[in-house]
Amino acid sequence: MAKYVAKRFVSMLITLFLVATVTFFLMHAVPGQPFEITRETPDSVKEALYEQYGLNKPLFEQYLIYMKNLLHGDFGVSMKYKSQTVVGNVTSGMPVSAIIGFGGVLIGCLIGSVLGAVAALKNKGFVDYFVIILAILGVSIPNFVFGSLIQRYFAVEWKMFPIQGWKGWQYAVLPIGAAAFTNIAYYARMLRTSMLDTMGQDYIYTAKSKGLNQNEIVRKHMLRNSFLPLVTSLGPMCAGVLTGNFVIEKIFNVPGIGQSMITAIQNSDYTMIMGLTIIFSFISVVCYFIVDIVYGLVDPRIRIAG
Repeated sequence: MAKYVAKRFVSMLITLFLVATVTFFLMHAVPGQPFEITRETPDSVKEALYEQYGLNKPLFEQYLIYMKNLLHGDFGVSMKYKSQTVVGNVTSGMPVSAIIGFGGVLIGCLIGSVLGAVAALKNKGFVDYFVIILAILGVSIPNFVFGSLIQRYFAVEWKMFPIQGWKGWQYAVLPIGAAAFTNIAYYARMLRTSMLDTMGQDYIYTAKSKGLNQNEIVRKHMLRNSFLPLVTSLGPMCAGVLTGNFVIEKIFNVPGIGQSMITAIQNSDYTMIMGLTIIFSFISVVCYFIVDIVYGLVDPRIRIAG
């Protein structure tokens, strides 16, 4: 197990290095200049800004300085707002994004798993057809469209929740609901398919022939093996907790890190874009690393084969 974890950890470090390198050179290859504020901006002011941020140095030297700063946890200062740092933006926005993201994943996993399990056990029944329709809607309707719909009816028409902002728990209900919609459909469809496949395995027939009752078969054999694909999907799901709700945060005017990323792109804030991209990549890679370890614990064959 230690060798398996070590290999995954080294792979994670290599991936982060490549992401940081590619992000740096891609941002410097983008057409345009970072300080094209207005046409009337004096050249002396631009030269001072370039010198302040080290942009007047050779590209490879800038790269070495940037990587050195990353190793010390310094992701830079915003080129648009000098009082804002990348780490400060992430620190202030991450709790808000985490509430929406984890809330969406938790609710989606719980409700979706229950619906998927019931649909598989009641195959070709009412619940089964309901889950199929829900899965189609979940794939077809983007979460920001669903968010706009619930925003209109629950906030504008029925006035049950605030339309946007972030001033209390009631402001989190609609964004979490919008984030959970796709997850509910995804988990319901995946668990239904996985359980139907598990039901046809030989060890299920063996368990039935031993006289085990239906509850024991479902709990000890079907669910554990059926949840393996869901464990695999937790990697991108957990990464999307903090990085996949940009549009939802924009629609509901939520001050999360997704909002910071959109603002940085609109302002061509190179430092903020590079820093947030690397941090988002770090979160994603760490989530995949944790899921790999959990998957190895759930299914020992994986770490043995690895």
